[in-house]
Amino acid sequence: MPDSKIHVVVDDRELKSKVARFLDQMDNTIVTIRRLPVGDYLVNNLLLFERKTFADFAASIKDGRLFMQARRLAASRSKGVFVLEGKTGDFLDSRMSREAIQGALITLSLIFGIPLLRAKDASESARLIVYAANQIQKQADGGVPRHVKRPKGKRKAQLNLLQGISDIGPERAKRLLEKFGSVEQIFTADMNDLISVAGIGLKTARAIRWVVG
Repeated sequence: MPDSKIHVVVDDRELKSKVARFLDQMDNTIVTIRRLPVGDYLVNNLLLFERKTFADFAASIKDGRLFMQARRLAASRSKGVFVLEGKTGDFLDSRMSREAIQGALITLSLIFGIPLLRAKDASESARLIVYAANQIQKQADGGVPRHVKRPKGKRKAQLNLLQGISDIGPERAKRLLEKFGSVEQIFTADMNDLISVAGIGLKTARAIRWVVG
């Protein structure tokens, strides 16, 4: 009989939050504490959660950590997920514009393909993590129909990521990868390098720079 327990590895730097304690109190979870190279909670080696309070989310936009973490989550073998914890009013103290926050959310979800879940507090974050793991298990057992096929292999994941940008289809995505070698190099390339790729004009180059700028 398959193991019905949910195995959660908690990054040791997350112990100051109450999420690990709530997870440990649940009957169907087994919690292990160790340092994770990426993310805060690794669940059944399938889901990798990065938890952020709204205040930390705003701060990570300002200092650039957010998109570095997003790249690492997107490159992970496990499915990356962001959990935003807190109340919307918490953003007010950050003095960050609504447009900047919306731009970050769009980039994470549409460009990096990382889902974002909302939780009001640590208790709800823990419940979300467990609920997501249960849903994934149901899908694996055939309880939930599969509508979307996840790309197999790093290259297919990179191509899908690039095609989330306006005006970039399969052919342009392939040319960009052939030219630069990785999504990271594409996102850090300047305008002149981008338009040197066949089929990439100023409009598409500006779309790429707008997404990562």
